[in-house]
Amino acid sequence: MSIKVGILGYGNLGRGVEKAVKASNDMELVGVFSRRDPATVKVDSGAATYHVDELSKMKDQIDVLIICGGSATDLPEMTPKYAADFNVIDSFDTHANIPTHFANVDAAAKAGGKIGIISCGWDPGMFSLNRLYAHSVLPGGKDYTFWGNGVSQGHSDAIRRIEGVVDARQYTVPVPEALDKVRAGENPELTTREKHTRVCYVVAEEGADKARIEQKIVTMPNYFADYDTTVNFITAEEMKRNHSGLPHGGSVIYSGTTGGTTNADGSTNTLNTHVIEYSLKLDSNPEFTGSVLVAYARAAARMNQAGESGAKTVFDVAPALLSPLSGDEIRAHML
Repeated sequence: MSIKVGILGYGNLGRGVEKAVKASNDMELVGVFSRRDPATVKVDSGAATYHVDELSKMKDQIDVLIICGGSATDLPEMTPKYAADFNVIDSFDTHANIPTHFANVDAAAKAGGKIGIISCGWDPGMFSLNRLYAHSVLPGGKDYTFWGNGVSQGHSDAIRRIEGVVDARQYTVPVPEALDKVRAGENPELTTREKHTRVCYVVAEEGADKARIEQKIVTMPNYFADYDTTVNFITAEEMKRNHSGLPHGGSVIYSGTTGGTTNADGSTNTLNTHVIEYSLKLDSNPEFTGSVLVAYARAAARMNQAGESGAKTVFDVAPALLSPLSGDEIRAHML
């Protein structure tokens, strides 16, 4: 039986989710929901479009609602709101606020008997899993996460919310010297500022106070305040010509040790260093993130069908629940 999916929000991420649903044989796209007039929302696949207010009438027609809003203002409100009536998935990526967001979604989902899987994507998401696996296998080591080079959707969205901004792209760039030291197993102590820089390209409204916009960007908590940030004001034509793509990627690198202990006879075991690295190179950040959301939507439907409810993260979902394959097929071909 197909899992019936609704998409709330139809920007870059919503389109990525749409492509992933269409590529999944066990899923059916019920419709796309938007705060805009549905007549103005041109859906690539031709799926039905609805105003967001119609969701209240479709509780029995949707197995999982994938919420494709921004983390700055949309998801903190939307995900708890809809978790009471639907199994929901989101890509909330403001790391510092995840505990609060989890608690809000958990209360709503438990009240409605639904599942709410938050912070799905690649970071948080796939990178989170690899940090946990590495710490579990080699306790006492140290992890480093590097993002980029690439466009951060969440940070770009946060800039676009500033008054006077028409469009924006924010590139996250690892500091090469820091990356080299970590890969060499040196375990350096690095501040946030020493690991990455942020480069912003902004199209401002005509007559906008660019100095005010730049100040708003570089001092924004949780996004830019802790980084060396460069703001470049460009034209809409330059944005379209040079920054229309949405590539991204990054690495989780963990360095840990084994051995080095002293035996009963006084001899010492050799201390061995191990470096674990998981990396992604993505042509399309929203399409990859959308694919992760869809995999977790499959898991959410299965978990709720099994009687589970409440908020979950990627840590709480068994890997087999993500796959459309049966347990026998997974064991035969991937174990």
